[in-house]
Amino acid sequence: MTAPARILLVEDDPLIRESVTAALRGAGMVVHAAADGTGIGAVLADFRPDLALLDVSLPGDADGFALARALRRDRDLPIVFVTARDAGADRLAGFAAGGDDYVVKPFLVEELVARVRALLRRLGRVPSTLDLGDLVVDEGSGEAVRSGAVLELTATEYRLLAYLARERGRILSKTQLLTQVWGYDEYDPNLVEVHVSALRRKLELHGPRILHTVRGFGYVLRPVRGSEAA
Repeated sequence: MTAPARILLVEDDPLIRESVTAALRGAGMVVHAAADGTGIGAVLADFRPDLALLDVSLPGDADGFALARALRRDRDLPIVFVTARDAGADRLAGFAAGGDDYVVKPFLVEELVARVRALLRRLGRVPSTLDLGDLVVDEGSGEAVRSGAVLELTATEYRLLAYLARERGRILSKTQLLTQVWGYDEYDPNLVEVHVSALRRKLELHGPRILHTVRGFGYVLRPVRGSEAA
């Protein structure tokens, strides 16, 4: 079994730090969160992160750019800057400091998680296959298999399943699904219902229900585990 990705998050805003930490952990990642760069050398040695998320405006002597340069001196660590500073000069400074991506506040937490996952995947730090008990979703090949049978999915159904699989165990609203799967959030929510129903039927051809409706909240994918699959 592949070990989960380890993320170093340095963010001085406690609300942002807590929400990003919760989202990353919900996506199956291990997170070390800090308010500043104090003791970062020990964190690198003990925690050994696969990727760093850095705020630019940090308390103390070192801002996020300086911290990134220090991290780069120690190891080849992918770095994503998360900041309210959106001027072109700031972005250039971020990439010059060794950043791989630059996310401007305010942002959708779901988008940040998706960009972290995409960067890790491009760098070979996480596998492209999502193993969910009797369901396997291969984001490399665009194929989904349940109980040994390849699911015959449309492109939209596959994108929907892949997003639900990445966020397994988490209740997702229709607005979140519209935004992440279709790319917009102002549209008839019946669009989601139709595709969820079609996807659910195809999944249940090869096993028990794993795509559930949570009335008043949205949808959640809960994989079958262990003896439940028997």
